[in-house]
Amino acid sequence: MTKKDNIKDNFAGTEPNLKLVEHKDHFITLKNKKVSVKNFGEKSALLNSYFSEYLKGYNIPCAFIKKADKNSSQILKVTDFTFRVRLLNTADTRIAKIFSVKPGSALELPIQEYHFGDSKNSVITESHIISFNLCSYDELKIINRLCSKINAILKSFFERRNGSLVELTCLFGTFEGKIYLTGDFSPVSLKVVSNKPDEILPDQYKIESFAQMKKYTDYLLKLTNGE
Repeated sequence: MTKKDNIKDNFAGTEPNLKLVEHKDHFITLKNKKVSVKNFGEKSALLNSYFSEYLKGYNIPCAFIKKADKNSSQILKVTDFTFRVRLLNTADTRIAKIFSVKPGSALELPIQEYHFGDSKNSVITESHIISFNLCSYDELKIINRLCSKINAILKSFFERRNGSLVELTCLFGTFEGKIYLTGDFSPVSLKVVSNKPDEILPDQYKIESFAQMKKYTDYLLKLTNGE
């Protein structure tokens, strides 16, 4: 799933080097169904703001500048890379099937997957990225280093709050020759499980309803409030 599925760029009313990103009040399920969720855009904007500022504290270059209003943000007017990086700390269904392990099994080392497009077979390799000029070799090295650092920082963040980071999709772009993280900290991208036995959350890979997404989104917001 790409950034365009749940946010919208709007260039009106911003400074020359900034653009407005609007977070929408719906999400797209794995079955490609659009589900509306009241205040989902506002909550996604809060999560994006919180984690962008948090990562800036660890010297991660983030395109986020500030919240513009309740469901939109101002970010640098980056040129987006057309691929995304999926960070996995546990085996998803595809990996579990390939390597004959149980889905959800913790991985000894995190996996970085590159994805291009919206089809089910969107996984690509570093060679694809370089061969099709999606970015340069040096840019890819920087992106890989940033992803490793982002994953380590956020894993620690959630562990301190009795949670485990399962998955995160990172989006990047360039502005004035520098690479910036542009997202995505929406509940669709950010997959976290609670380690509290009395806290039951919906399976993030099977969220299909308003109620399920609301419960999971509220859980993420609770963690950012230190609860």
